[in-house]
Amino acid sequence: MARDPQYGVTINGWERLLAAFAANAADFPHLEEYRELLAETLAEFREATAQQAALRASKQAASRRVESLLGAGRKVATFLRVGVRRRYGDSSEKLVEFDLQPFRGRPRPQEEPPDEEPSPEVEIPAPLSVSTDAEK
Repeated sequence: MARDPQYGVTINGWERLLAAFAANAADFPHLEEYRELLAETLAEFREATAQQAALRASKQAASRRVESLLGAGRKVATFLRVGVRRRYGDSSEKLVEFDLQPFRGRPRPQEEPPDEEPSPEVEIPAPLSVSTDAEK
């Protein structure tokens, strides 16, 4: 499973910043609006992460249900295909309507015609002799 993003450093920094502003509110009256904005943003962030965790859990449950339904559907489809084959037979062309391949027999192996002319043999040339300076 992929790692979940960790926002601890950022969130802890926001909390410390808000605590420091609360302790020194008299020194920063002109920044009070922005302190409130950060506090609202932090609250919305916590709500969003809680919602994300709930959705992740419901997504996992939905994924398990989808896998379960796929397995059950495959079993039923296989059962139905076997029933169609039993009803119409393995070689009926009616099987094509149900996306099944009818048995049409095996292709007969083709007999190779006998070679009338023997193929000419390839002559291998004699190895070249290497002359040395002493022979010259």
